[in-house]
Amino acid sequence: MKNFLLAPSIIASDFTRLTEEIHACESAGADWLHMDIMDGHFVPTITIGPLFVQACKRASKLPLDVHLMISDPEKYIEEFAKAGAGNITVHVETCPDLPKVIKQIHSLGCKAGITLNPSTPASALDSALPFADLVLVMSVNPGYSGQTFMPEMIAKVEEIRNKLNALRSTAHLEVDGGINAQTLPLMKNAGATAFVTGNAAFKNPKGTAEGVRALKEIASSS
Repeated sequence: MKNFLLAPSIIASDFTRLTEEIHACESAGADWLHMDIMDGHFVPTITIGPLFVQACKRASKLPLDVHLMISDPEKYIEEFAKAGAGNITVHVETCPDLPKVIKQIHSLGCKAGITLNPSTPASALDSALPFADLVLVMSVNPGYSGQTFMPEMIAKVEEIRNKLNALRSTAHLEVDGGINAQTLPLMKNAGATAFVTGNAAFKNPKGTAEGVRALKEIASSS
């Protein structure tokens, strides 16, 4: 039986109530906390850095799922590892030698993730797939929260799932972008096992805990 994971994206939370938001995620059954790190260069937005990750680590018992949407990630991986990252995911577009960066992440005691933009073909990950602990498929263009889900990414998830199965890989296949009660089942059926969610969790009219709980139930259902 597969283990399906939910990873609320902290960037969509209310930062004035950060500890409460984190505890709501924990109480509702979240598996990871997702951290979107943006540098204003690789993507247009600037978000959070190692100090914020460190604060979340102090406030939470959940593994921190750190997604580096930054240029030259190898320069900063150690900082994020020291800040408390559990997973560190890098983009193929920023890493000419992806297997080398994966090795760096592993040497710091973290799980290594690889990802690619919607316009980048899945084949760009091939050299690193055998070494990855996590593969992330973006179902929006990275850079902004609250974008509309791109249904054409369902086929990319299916393609990467087939590649992972052929390798007999145990890596999680994660999806991020417009994941809600309607789109999560589509990605799950395509082969995804981990689901990043932002507004669907933190902007739920009944509160964050209810938003997380409802999505976790969908992710875990048979």
